[in-house]
Amino acid sequence: MNKLSIVIVNYNVKYFLDQVLTSVESSMKQLSVEVWVVDNNSVDGSMEMVAEKFPWVKTIINRENLGFSKANNQAMELSDSEYILLLNPDTVLQEDTLVKCVEYMELNQDVGGLGVRMIDGKGNFLPESKRGLPTPKVAFFKMTGLASLFPKSHYFGRYHMKYLSEFETHEVEVLAGAFMMLRKSCLDKIGLLDEQFFMYGEDIDLSYRILTGGYKNVYYSDTTIIHYKGESTKKKSVNYVKVFYNAMILFAQKHYSQRMAGWFSFWIRLAIYLRATLAMVFRAASSILLPLADFIVVYLGYYGIAKYWELYHKFVPNFYPDSYYLLHIPVYVGVALVSIFISGGYDKPLNGYRIFRGAAAGSFLLFAAYGFLSKDLQFSRAILALGSAWAIGSVFLMRILLDVLKFKGFKLMADSEMRVIIVAKETEAQRISSLLNRSQVNHTVLGFVHPAEKNSDNFIGGFHQLPEIVEIYSANLVIFSGKDVAASSIMNTMSSFSSTEVQLKIAPDKSEFIIGSNSKNDPGELFTVEINYALAEIYNQRRKRIFDILWSIFILVFSPVFLVLCFLRPSIFRLYKHVLSVLAGKKTWVSYTGLKSSYVLPKLKQGVIYSSGLWTNSKFEGDVNHLYAKEYSVSKDIQVMFGFLVNRRHNEV
Repeated sequence: MNKLSIVIVNYNVKYFLDQVLTSVESSMKQLSVEVWVVDNNSVDGSMEMVAEKFPWVKTIINRENLGFSKANNQAMELSDSEYILLLNPDTVLQEDTLVKCVEYMELNQDVGGLGVRMIDGKGNFLPESKRGLPTPKVAFFKMTGLASLFPKSHYFGRYHMKYLSEFETHEVEVLAGAFMMLRKSCLDKIGLLDEQFFMYGEDIDLSYRILTGGYKNVYYSDTTIIHYKGESTKKKSVNYVKVFYNAMILFAQKHYSQRMAGWFSFWIRLAIYLRATLAMVFRAASSILLPLADFIVVYLGYYGIAKYWELYHKFVPNFYPDSYYLLHIPVYVGVALVSIFISGGYDKPLNGYRIFRGAAAGSFLLFAAYGFLSKDLQFSRAILALGSAWAIGSVFLMRILLDVLKFKGFKLMADSEMRVIIVAKETEAQRISSLLNRSQVNHTVLGFVHPAEKNSDNFIGGFHQLPEIVEIYSANLVIFSGKDVAASSIMNTMSSFSSTEVQLKIAPDKSEFIIGSNSKNDPGELFTVEINYALAEIYNQRRKRIFDILWSIFILVFSPVFLVLCFLRPSIFRLYKHVLSVLAGKKTWVSYTGLKSSYVLPKLKQGVIYSSGLWTNSKFEGDVNHLYAKEYSVSKDIQVMFGFLVNRRHNEV
């Protein structure tokens, strides 16, 4: 009989799973432990990785996504250990985490559930480590913001219990499902996870049943884990708001009186609508704010140039009609901004080249169209030229200003060089450096820091000197070797950088990736040696969508030509059948060849035509879907479409 069973539910998080299993392996050495990975129909090669690197792990492979609760139950039902740990894949344990937690449970037989201190990838404490039950009053204070206004209040702040020190062990009401150690005898009494909770709320429900079963829930502060994806990661998602609060309604209906549950459900549903509305408004506002600011600044520039031209070149006040200012100039500005948008100038991180390219293309388009206008609409080429120059310059100045003021997400040089310090012994330092070179990340390795004391000229310092080294060398990325540096040392060091712009990442032993997160609001990020797909970029996804729309319009405009072609090749008539679906965004003209790719590819809508044959007689080898995603450009889609029309080796889907 094992002392501890660890259950990890996986769904397409291969790299996180690799890292957590590595940390589990280091943490379980003094215990009798079995580890279960339950996979909910992943397609990213997760289970192949587990079989290859962690053959001692027991696996359950589902053919569909059964949800968090049911997947955990599958493994718990097969376990006969004294304790069960429910563990998220996006976590990292310290070397002594499991031993300490089990020892605490052994010494405190009245504890049914145990949680630990969790930090994000920057070392910041995650408040969801300890929570109170979502009673109607507690939920009301949280939804109205009173809990945020008075976080230390015992009355208003019970949801996250911030009045309890994160560095002291306390009895709490709710534990986080990311790390939840459970006493098996307690589970035998109260039951496993309630499978009505597909995602979210199952940890609250189980925590409540532990309390009603006569046991205690404890927040244990003597060990710390990293949890890369904090609760706030998806707060602004409308779907998150709906799923999370519906879980709260289910909890209320299950555990509260009918009257109380009714009131609770009413306020929760009201909160869903309010939060969903706010989320949509926030998303719309955040999307339109910068283009609106650009429009105002560029328009004012055009307006000033036109007025100057009236007074000092035409020498006639109000020389241009009101329609010029109210209609023509807004159109000029609109064309420039739409061009910047299409070019990817509003995508984050901001890219100076795309901004310039879009503004320049818009200016060229304006001058090209200007020559086709009637004479009474051609007011002034000089104003158009000066206004275009102002549009390019002012848009850049706006980005520089936002960068200087350090507005989040508006760092103009976001794609600039990473200045890297690697904390590792010499062999691992060289391996990580090589991994960076293969990852296509723009970087310079400033030097190596030894995990203990500097012991040769190959190192610029020892571990205790890391904060000073980062400051002196102006590093913006520190990579820790998961093999050479203890997880506890990494976590203790993270707090030194929590208030800085320095990124912290970990390179697990024997892995081809580097993983980390900048804050609790950001999911984990990866540097990998795998291919960066061009089709994964928002910019290229937008261009593909624009191509779909333009090609659909082209087919409709030139219908007579296509109808003639239909007599020669009846299969071309299929294009007409799909025009409306493509215009509506339900389909795309060119998509992958089947669904049997060995790579995890960027998602695409169902296609009308395969990309097959695109790389026939090409220097490339391998999966055509992988190559299509890797080398994507609009010209590829054009090539496929014309190849289909002339009956080349391109197939209908």
